[in-house]
This record gives sequence, structure tokens and C-alpha cells, in this order.
Amino acid sequence: MSETIKQRILVIDDEPDILTLLEMTLSRMGLEVTTAADLTVAREKLAQQSFDFCLTDMKLPDGNGLDLVAEIAKKHPDLPVAVLTAHGSIEDAVTALKLGAFDFVSKPVNIKDLRRLVGVALKLHPLGSESQQEALSATHAKKLKRLIGQSPAMDKVRRLTIKLARSQAPIFISGDSGTGKELVADLIHQLGPRAEGPFVPVNCGAIPADLMESEFFGHTKGSFTGAHEDSPGLFQSANGGTLFLDEVADLPLAMQVKLLRVIQEKRVRAIGAVKENAIDVRILSASHKSLKPLVDNGQFRNDLYFRLNVIELHMPALHQRPEDIPLLVRHFSRLLAAEFGLEKSPEFSAEATSALLKHHYSGNVRELVNILQRALTLGDGKQIDIDDLMLEQNTPAEELLNKDSSTRPTPENLDDHMEGIEREIIKKALEQCHYNKTETARKLGISFRSLRYKISKYNIQ
Repeated sequence: MSETIKQRILVIDDEPDILTLLEMTLSRMGLEVTTAADLTVAREKLAQQSFDFCLTDMKLPDGNGLDLVAEIAKKHPDLPVAVLTAHGSIEDAVTALKLGAFDFVSKPVNIKDLRRLVGVALKLHPLGSESQQEALSATHAKKLKRLIGQSPAMDKVRRLTIKLARSQAPIFISGDSGTGKELVADLIHQLGPRAEGPFVPVNCGAIPADLMESEFFGHTKGSFTGAHEDSPGLFQSANGGTLFLDEVADLPLAMQVKLLRVIQEKRVRAIGAVKENAIDVRILSASHKSLKPLVDNGQFRNDLYFRLNVIELHMPALHQRPEDIPLLVRHFSRLLAAEFGLEKSPEFSAEATSALLKHHYSGNVRELVNILQRALTLGDGKQIDIDDLMLEQNTPAEELLNKDSSTRPTPENLDDHMEGIEREIIKKALEQCHYNKTETARKLGISFRSLRYKISKYNIQ
């Protein structure tokens, strides 16, 4: 009977008591632990053998642990490394994550948190035969095919997605509406060590302000009117997995304060609860708005911005990768044809193909899919002609209004005139989004609550 292979851990700390505690804790997890009291010995150990995980202190007798993090990221990119930081030193933690650290642990070390962190990190180095490792790589490659496109912009997104999946650093995904921000967030989750845990996406702009705390942190039965039973909240629902905060820029300032505390303390207290519960959640966030101007204007907290935006992943707009349009058309045409019960996807006439290539997609990939859905509905199932695309329906409302402005009489009241323009823009956006209010709000760049108010104000049916 062959002996069980132990995974090897390198621990670096110059305090003997802490080093002994860490060695004992990790050994009891069935791991083979190698220790070092300074960077020189640590580098020697790394040169002599391979490890599955590394844990290093920040301040060491002969240098800074961050230097080792940078070296490992360059020379041993497959080795996850975590950093021990002083309690409350978020700046050091963020620096370590930006340099490539897998995660960080605050001193004094919480043993449960350490065990959980190491357990997650070791999933990046599954023990098994070479064939098992190849099968895992093939699975990852299959998942990455969901990112359609061969442009340099999409190649960069794929490379970053693979790299970011191996970290626990908070990622901010930027990009226009319809570029696939939730898709890449899901891929980061699926390719990482938390893949077996839940992926919980939430549109921050779609939650009413008075329900936001309950939705995020949960509540106990009877804690407020209408709380008929206990509710775990989004953080608890995502425990062990990933929480994706879409349209995070729409969070009210009061909620931003509470969210920051939960992210830093890794604990939540439900409304009406007496004690806090520890959570183990990776945070990914996104917005079609640029956060930095909002920070400068006081609309978004500076400390939360730096906590969420440790690393930014930008999703390119469709006009930045026009060479991918034919691939996207073929891919979604096949999917939609199967959904519509067609034996095969219809052909596109030369005029329809040319129109799709020349069209400006203000709604990006989402708009392209919308156009194809409409075309397959109107077409005969065999060929899509340019009339089936009905591209004039996708002209932005602003352009339609500008086009008609020359024939419009000069307004007597500027406020009434501006309100009329706003009403037309909202009506056009609602039509384009098939009256899906969440999508309409996203397209217009406003919160769901604001859209609902304007629909009521202008009596839009």
C-alpha cells in the first residue's frame, strides 16, 4: 500500500512562538511543514524543493515579506502565498494582494481563519496523477470558451481571468453595459478554488434602500414588520463561495460604510441578531460607471473604493473588438436556433452581414443578442435578411431626438422641454429592453429606484 503524499507548506516568521504555533496548527491538518526565520533561509528552501503553499510574515530580519511575494509571483507563479499582516493594516494587505499574494492573515492569527484560508489555497494544487491534472486543464479550457472572441483585447481578458482566479484579491470589473461583466465574474469563480461553493450575483441598483441592510446581512424573525421568518442574507448565502456586487456604484453612502466593515472584519450581524457570524466570502464587484470620479465627488467612499478595486479587470466594448463580431454572430445564432427549435441556424444575407459589421452597438454584446433574437423571430428560419434585423429600432433615443429637433418648435418653457426629452428617452429605452426595468435602468445609467420614480412621474404606461 503506497504512502499518502503530504502537501508541503513553507512558513516564514522570525518570532519563535508564532512559528511554533503555525507549525503545530498546519501539521495537525496533515501537512508537511518547513519553517524559516528569515528571507535568506526561505529562498534556500524554495530553491531546494517545491511547495504547495507559502505563508510569510511582513517584517523579517533581512528584508520585507512583500519582496518575497513579488519573487514568488515571478519565479513560482503556481505557488499560492499568503502574508501575515498587523491587525488593521489594510494598506499592507492591499499591497500584498496587488503584488500577487493569494490572501492575507491578520495578527493575532485566528486559527479557524488560518485553517480555512490554507484549505482554500491548497485546492489550487490538487494531488493526483498527470492525467488528472491534464483533465483539470481541459475542464478550465472548456469553461474559458464562454469568452467568445480572438481579438487581442479578449486574449488579454482570458489571461487575466486565469491569473485572477488563482487569487482571493477583490476584483473590480469595469466596462460598459452589455460587455459581459457578470460572465467573467462567474468564470473567475468557476476557475478558482471556490468553484464548489456558491456564486451569488446581486444587482445593487435593484435593491430598495430601506431593504438593503436586510438583503445583504439577513434578519431574524420578528426583527421588523414583515419579518415572518429568519433570512440569512446575501453574505451568508455566498459563504464559502463568491459574492458578485454588480452596479456597486449605486450603493448609498450609508450602506457603503456597513459594507466596508463587513469586508474588513469578515463578520456579519443580521438585523435583530445578538451576535455576529464569521463569513468566508470572496468579493467581486462591477459597474458600468467609473468609480474614481464618484470618489472625487464624494459619492463613493475612498476607503471602500481601494478595498474593492485592488485589481481592475476591464471588459472591452464591442467597438473595440470588431473582429469578434462574426464569431459572436455564429455562436449566438446557433444557441438561439436551438432555443427556437430550428434544425440549424439560418444563413445571413450579404447585406445583413455587412449591416451587422457596420452597426454601432451601444449595448454591446447584449444588444447584438437582442438583434439576433428579433431577426430569428421575424425571419423565415432559413435566411436572415437586412429587414429582419430592424436595426433602426436600436438607434439610441438621443440620436432619434436630435434627428427630429430641426422640425420641433422652439419651446416656451425650458423645464417642460427637457422633461419631454427625458420622457422620450426613457420610453425608447424601455422599448429596446422589452420593458425590463432592470435592463433599462442599466442602459440609461441610472438606479432602478430612479427609473421607477421617473416612470411614475411621466405616467409612462
